[in-house]
Amino acid sequence: MSIGLKYKIILIASIVSTLSWAQKEPQYTQYMYNIGSFNPAYVGSVETTEIMGLYRAQWIDIDGAPRTLRFGTNIPLGNEKMGLGFNVINDELGPVSQTYIDIAYSYEINLSDDSWLSFGIDAGGSTLSVDYSKGNFQNPGEPLLFGQEQSNFYTTIGAGLFMYSDDWYIGASIPNFLTNGIYNDEVATLVEDKVQYNFIGGYVFQISDSSKFKPAFLINYLNGAGTTLNLSANFLFMDAFTIGTSYRFDNAVSGLAGFQVSPSMFLGYSYDYNTNALGEFNSGSHEVILKFYLGRGGNDFNKEKNKKLKGKPKQIDSPRFF
Repeated sequence: MSIGLKYKIILIASIVSTLSWAQKEPQYTQYMYNIGSFNPAYVGSVETTEIMGLYRAQWIDIDGAPRTLRFGTNIPLGNEKMGLGFNVINDELGPVSQTYIDIAYSYEINLSDDSWLSFGIDAGGSTLSVDYSKGNFQNPGEPLLFGQEQSNFYTTIGAGLFMYSDDWYIGASIPNFLTNGIYNDEVATLVEDKVQYNFIGGYVFQISDSSKFKPAFLINYLNGAGTTLNLSANFLFMDAFTIGTSYRFDNAVSGLAGFQVSPSMFLGYSYDYNTNALGEFNSGSHEVILKFYLGRGGNDFNKEKNKKLKGKPKQIDSPRFF
């Protein structure tokens, strides 16, 4: 079997998987810096307004392999009890292109002197397009489709919980409850929509005055498609340099690095190497994230230390490690 033919078989298998489970959210390696994209309860927990962009190029050297682009914001409101978020995500794989747009709202309550619980909800929509002019693909049990293009828009409503303190966090979310919304058009013949559940958590250990260690996890569960488990471990030095590793079970091992360029800007990068059979046919996956923190810098950042919630201060003497 030629290498080119192997590439096509792998890609088609991936596309069939995507078409079969349309609700599956885009995959991120740097999920620990990207929580607002899949948990609306996170958006009001941030210290200052965040604006971020992410680009992921997966399975380099395979034509039509996944590409993901995300733009998002997390905005704390008023006395920090509420927050707003906005997401635009474009995910492409072969002939399939899916664009998500949603707005998130969160409300936070104080559990103790140093812990908070946030409730979140998001609403929006997704456009799923399939352009068969990009190749010849066969839906199981259906005739071959040549040059056809189909698209469909459906509404999404999700919710989440996020509990955290200065040195730990845990959360759960469902990106979309409306699993029947995609069954009303031609694209519905290609997909079987399912509910996805996300669980996330992490703990920050203060190793020394200048270093921290944070193990974290992300679990994705999709009805009928099993569980994906991601584990990561990151070190932060001098509140500026981050280095770590991540492992996606039966899938990939990753290296991560980040740099707090300034108090108001963070740049992160990750590289994935596939540990499954797919690793033989590609040279890895790259992911870049850029975050801006509005109002954080110099004296403005120091003022953040004085913010209150019901008379109780949030301890943010240094940038939070999640």
